Amino acid sequence: MTEGFSLKHFLPRGLFGRSLIIIVAPIVLLQAIIAYVFFERDLETTTRRLARDVAADMAMLVALEDNDRSPDRERLRALAARQLHYRIRFLPGQNLPPHQGRLTSNIEIALDDILEQRIGADRDFSATRIGDDFEIKVDVHDGVLAVLVPRDRVTVSKPDLFILWMVGSALILMGIAILFLRNQVRPIERLARAADSFGKGRAVPDFKPYGATEVRRAAQAFITMRERIERHITQRTEMLAGVSHDLKTPLTRLKLALAMLPNDAETEPMLADIAEMEHMLDEYLAFARGEGGEVSETADLSEMVRDTANAVAKARQRDGVTVTTPEQVMVSVKRAGLRRVLTNLVDNALKHGSHVAVTLTQDERLVEIAVEDNGPGIPEARREEAFRPFHRLDQGRNLQSGGSGLGLAIARDIARAHGGDILLDKSAMGGLKATVRLPV
Repeated sequence: MTEGFSLKHFLPRGLFGRSLIIIVAPIVLLQAIIAYVFFERDLETTTRRLARDVAADMAMLVALEDNDRSPDRERLRALAARQLHYRIRFLPGQNLPPHQGRLTSNIEIALDDILEQRIGADRDFSATRIGDDFEIKVDVHDGVLAVLVPRDRVTVSKPDLFILWMVGSALILMGIAILFLRNQVRPIERLARAADSFGKGRAVPDFKPYGATEVRRAAQAFITMRERIERHITQRTEMLAGVSHDLKTPLTRLKLALAMLPNDAETEPMLADIAEMEHMLDEYLAFARGEGGEVSETADLSEMVRDTANAVAKARQRDGVTVTTPEQVMVSVKRAGLRRVLTNLVDNALKHGSHVAVTLTQDERLVEIAVEDNGPGIPEARREEAFRPFHRLDQGRNLQSGGSGLGLAIARDIARAHGGDILLDKSAMGGLKATVRLPV
């Protein structure tokens, strides 16, 4: 469990990064296998074979030195140097110290093997690297034979060129993969941004499907879904607007008829009922309109929260409203809709509490507007019930007392149209805390 968690922790979260790993990981694994086979198998085997050939040449030169004691030894050395392309020196009267430690290099191992087979196991020798070449020294009967062997006669020439080609080809393949994947992932990222904007109630008029067939199908499905949702909202709004208009016409006639009558104890309750019915119709229409109609635009939430809270407090002729906001918080919102949310929450808090605190906070992802009061609050088991349309709480605190039962339903509908939500909790002041969360 710990290893799985740590591995997931280091893996990229985005589609582009994960797709790139799917392509790059096999390439890197294949390159590692090829490098292992080349360096640990083929390169080592070839080097040992070349070293054995050099060791055989050394055995022949040592045999010539030991068996030929005539003055022609210099001529034979020169002839051997020309034929074998070695640089040969003879160091008379010298002896090599016995070899200490283990033989490590391929040339030393091959020399030890061949010389032991050809000229005996007690022959001292040394192999040292001088620049790019190898100098091999072997004891002969009257001195030391020093032979400078070119590098390409002992090892494979330029193995680093193979590494360069391998790494270069891998980089080219990775570059092509990055360009290809970026073009494939970009339509998906654009679809995600369009869906996110639509979820926050922002218009995405320039979105068009493009990319791979599957991405085009997903984008077309999103466009179809968006059109259906917008059509449903439009139909709902038009239906409620028509009902509201049709009901307001007889209400207007009733108001005119009552206006012609003397203002007495009988007509005043009727006028109050008509005004309440008009208010209920306006709330029904606002609930039906929901997220439709208004266009999002950038607004200063700090200023909006202060102005709305002060306006509601002034309308109710109350002074117990405390507003705490940063200097400026700029967010793209539907101004009228969000102002209605704040008005409903602050007005509701003032109905049930003597002190109300409105606080605006912001982080990298969210903006939160908390409205708290010191009223009776709502039991935790019934807080979600308070958001049900046309519903009144029978006991405890009635959030929509004197209204249509749509205040919180409308507020949550508008908040969710912005891609956010409204949460209810217990306030530190003892009453209810309503928190509006909006994405930045």
